[in-house]
Amino acid sequence: MRSIWSGALAFGLIYIPVKLYDATRTHRINFDMLRKEDLCRVRYVRVCGESGEEVPFDEIVKGYQYRKGEYVVLDPQDFRRANVKKTQTIEIHGFVDGGEVDQKFLEKPYYLEPLRGAAKAYSLLIEALQKSGKVAVARYVMKTREHMALIKPYENVLVLNQMRFADEIRSSSQLDLPSVKEQQIPQRELEMAVNLIEQLTIPWEPEKYHDSYFEDLQRIIQEKVEGKAPEEIPAEPPPSQIGDLFSSLSKSLEEAKKRQKAA
Repeated sequence: MRSIWSGALAFGLIYIPVKLYDATRTHRINFDMLRKEDLCRVRYVRVCGESGEEVPFDEIVKGYQYRKGEYVVLDPQDFRRANVKKTQTIEIHGFVDGGEVDQKFLEKPYYLEPLRGAAKAYSLLIEALQKSGKVAVARYVMKTREHMALIKPYENVLVLNQMRFADEIRSSSQLDLPSVKEQQIPQRELEMAVNLIEQLTIPWEPEKYHDSYFEDLQRIIQEKVEGKAPEEIPAEPPPSQIGDLFSSLSKSLEEAKKRQKAA
């Protein structure tokens, strides 16, 4: 793996030199845009808004429009000057119980790797977090943006989960949401729903889940390369009406019990 950032993890007065690695990879099939009539490849270019001329990438700079038509240009050094410490340090601000952090704040995981000579301090933080049951809340700057992060140990690695700031989470107040209390759910239906959840409860085994759509798309591409017509799989239309809840719960429970016996 190739590191995307290097600096230090600050823990009180302890500095742990680290490298940051992307902990995820995306299943992606790269498609070229083509002109339909002759499959000529369509190319996207950066052009000058005034002359229409193509602009080489190394001639492009970042500018902020402070008044219509007037810009101030910022170079890479300016972004570092904004706060030198934050661009070089992942600073732990405190520790919280992991259960306190709502999942909607978590955005993207990264791995932290200690540099040479930092193994002992790195291991100390892992063991201290494991023993306390806490997770670390930190802040850092990457790609001209400040981020919050949640740091927790996973086996023998520290995982940094990039987080969203609270003001980046949209309010749900504008959604047309029902009041759960006003729905007056019958006790019998509630018990059946809880029973169905218990019947369908399974152990969490993430390795069993994979991107089946990606695999199907690869299969279709291969079939077309070989000159075959991809197999048509009829899609079942979703039900147009919700139907009777009690009846749906009863049938769902029966099917769940049958699957459990078969397993």
